Amino acid sequence: MDFTLSSTITSSDCNQSLDIISMETSSSTKKSTPDYEQNSTNFLQIFEEFTENEQINIIEDFLKRMHHHQLSKINSFLVPMLQRDFIGQLSTRGLEAIAEKILGYLDDKSLSSTELVCREWYHVVSQGMLWKKLVERKVMCDTLWHCLSERRGWSRYLFRQMLQNGELQKKHEFYRRLYPQICKDIERIETNWRTGNFTLQKIQCRSQNSKGVYCLQYDDEKIISGLRDNTIKIWDRKTLECTKVLTGHSGSVLCLQYDEKMIVTGSSDSTIRIWSVKSGELLNTLLHHCEAVLHLRFTDGTMVTCSKDRSIAVWEMNSPTDVTIRRVLVGHRAAVNVVDFDDKYIVSASGDRTIKVWFTTTCEFARTLLGHKRGIACLQYRDKIVVSGSSDNTIRIWDIDCGQCLRVLEGHDELVRCIRFDSKRIVSGAYDGKIKVWDLEQALDPRSPANSLCIRTLTEHTGRVFRLQFDEFQIVSSSHDDTILQFNFLNLTSADKVTTTTTTSTPNRSHQIHHQQQSPQHQQLVPPPQPLLSV
Repeated sequence: MDFTLSSTITSSDCNQSLDIISMETSSSTKKSTPDYEQNSTNFLQIFEEFTENEQINIIEDFLKRMHHHQLSKINSFLVPMLQRDFIGQLSTRGLEAIAEKILGYLDDKSLSSTELVCREWYHVVSQGMLWKKLVERKVMCDTLWHCLSERRGWSRYLFRQMLQNGELQKKHEFYRRLYPQICKDIERIETNWRTGNFTLQKIQCRSQNSKGVYCLQYDDEKIISGLRDNTIKIWDRKTLECTKVLTGHSGSVLCLQYDEKMIVTGSSDSTIRIWSVKSGELLNTLLHHCEAVLHLRFTDGTMVTCSKDRSIAVWEMNSPTDVTIRRVLVGHRAAVNVVDFDDKYIVSASGDRTIKVWFTTTCEFARTLLGHKRGIACLQYRDKIVVSGSSDNTIRIWDIDCGQCLRVLEGHDELVRCIRFDSKRIVSGAYDGKIKVWDLEQALDPRSPANSLCIRTLTEHTGRVFRLQFDEFQIVSSSHDDTILQFNFLNLTSADKVTTTTTTSTPNRSHQIHHQQQSPQHQQLVPPPQPLLSV
């Protein structure tokens, strides 16, 4: 019974719909209204006398009285009326600079689509050199793009072009082709990091008495290393030759940092020494700590050092020869193994299992970060994030403002001795001889599974990893095996082989480079003496 009623209703509805359609059809074929033209002209004259709001209101009333097919017709000629080629109009009116400014905010995909709209839009893109400006914008705001522009040499075609040997000014099409090439280059570099494709260069330091490279720092031209044999050695990045040996410390060189003018080193002899980068001359010796100087950092006229004597010293550096102590920070109950700082916080880590935070300007204590189960050997602080490594074999990521531990990374088998991170990656080195690369972005996401965080493990060192530094293209590390290794991830594909370059270098002595198709075999080392850090 219900089914019959339903069918009846449906049939009735259909009949009514057909009647409506018929009425609409008949109305559409109906002859024109008498005096239509005269009445419409009068109406338009009256309409023009209305205010804008009154015009809108009356049109809205008209639309409400129309059928759907009438509204559809109105829409078909209304849409084109609403579309305006504002870029083309700006261009024809001599306001191309404004059009270029507007399109200059587009990303690469939108810019590619814009070129295909019409000739006028393509003309604005090409004449405004918008692909060049997009590359320049990327170079200014992205470290990888900036570094790659220097490495690949196309930086000279940006901003004010530095042309050589009668080169012609580069035009729009050059930058239009350059942009996707850069993107492919960056994609290859990222793939190399993920898959472990790299070229390996090895510097054999040939220490005289005791072996081991405790610290290093590098730039495009040189590597400066501090060795267990009490020396500082400077290496040429291109030839891998040792160009200078600085002597003066009576103990192992445990930490160093340099800028364009000076090298500052800390030693197990309890002294801090300042050297000239250019000449290697000893400029100053600072005496304050009563035990080994384990770590130091300096920037913008401030230096912070820490020691096995459990103290942290804050120094004012007016010049290499004018350095005075400003404040001594105490609070740790064991050796302070590492410090880092910026203009807001000084951060220190100790063998007492704690990380302490101090205000940089006042040197007042702020908070303690608790979580590691054993002593802390290394940390880095940057952009509100602290990453620390410990002899509990773990790495912890902290929010410095609230003191919360955001993530624990597990994977090393022994003490995590050195750690660095940037906006994308954490790179750690440990006493298990391994260097691990971690995905920082994933690590900061609490939903990411723990087994997805380690991107790659490098096992080329045959001894404990003491120190490392990295950038977008490479890792440079040092070890108790008396070597410095350079892992280069730039411009390789999955088909490329990993090669090892072994260099035996001493000052003023020729060297040989041997190419191999696999990493050097691990060899058993005599265990080194106990480390100076208290962990």
